[in-house]
Amino acid sequence: MHKVTTLNQFIIERQAEIPGATGEFSRLLHHIGIAAKKVHREVNKAGLVDILGKVGSINVQGEDQQKLDVYADNTFMDELRASGECCGVATEENQDIVVFEEGLCRDAKYVICMDPLDGSSNIDVNVSVGTIFSIYKRVSSLGEPLTMEDFFQPGTQQVAAGYVIYGSSTMLVYTSGNGVNGFTLDTSIGEFCLSHPNMQTPENGKIYSINEGNYVNFPVGVKKFIKYCQEKDDATKRPYTSRYIGSLVADFHRNMLKGGVFLYPQTSSHPTGKLRLLYECNPMAFIAEQSGGMATDGERRILEIVPEALHQRVPLYTGSKKMVQKVQEFLTFFNNI
Repeated sequence: MHKVTTLNQFIIERQAEIPGATGEFSRLLHHIGIAAKKVHREVNKAGLVDILGKVGSINVQGEDQQKLDVYADNTFMDELRASGECCGVATEENQDIVVFEEGLCRDAKYVICMDPLDGSSNIDVNVSVGTIFSIYKRVSSLGEPLTMEDFFQPGTQQVAAGYVIYGSSTMLVYTSGNGVNGFTLDTSIGEFCLSHPNMQTPENGKIYSINEGNYVNFPVGVKKFIKYCQEKDDATKRPYTSRYIGSLVADFHRNMLKGGVFLYPQTSSHPTGKLRLLYECNPMAFIAEQSGGMATDGERRILEIVPEALHQRVPLYTGSKKMVQKVQEFLTFFNNI
């Protein structure tokens, strides 16, 4: 009979990979898993209960907060607080960092940046949404008040990063800097089980993911790349396929499995891009690189950008290495004309 490895078993077995780990990191991931199961439950019955639609409030990004956004934010906050291993959180839903000062949390060594419900505008139409998280060790002294420097660390300092995709099945994918592993929720036993060990992004692919409705606002290099993708060329198996879901997690997940590139460039209305560095781009970039892919802002490696603001936005080009490099070629060439 096939042996099933649960997320908790896997974390404990791999704990030795985290330098100086004494169980705190394992407990933290365990509680993230519990929160993900709770959000999964609500997402899956979203059509049956009064949890769809908007709360009527606007979050710090100026976007309508969906009811499930708020539920996901509260659920993850509660579980991270309960873990006793997290001393503070930065999320999309809160203007400022949220500091946990009670009990064990005050002396905890980890801070988390997260997007509790990515792609939430898709909820009402039954399209995949996700959760994105990023874990850092704090740089301030234990027991001292948290500072913004604890959160303004480049992505290279991430201890772990991951996402949960709530789709036809619910999957938790994470890396702690030693490859990427995916776990599918087995609802019959209520456990995430290892289903995708050592996930690898194909070096090349045939899918490009971008919101082409914004075409007129894209940089010239991006427009030229899109045309390149659409041209017929047998040698490079073009034209490529356009696939865009509008949930970063869902688009990224597909491209990691199938091979492809995800593009979210700056536009005239969002001159620095729209995706957030701390809790969207950094965790995804860490996963991309750990699976053999690549992530840049068109010029720099995403993981090397030093954050300057909690909700800082950057352009994002990520996925199969050769496709990201091709995008960069176009951007570099047309930026220099």
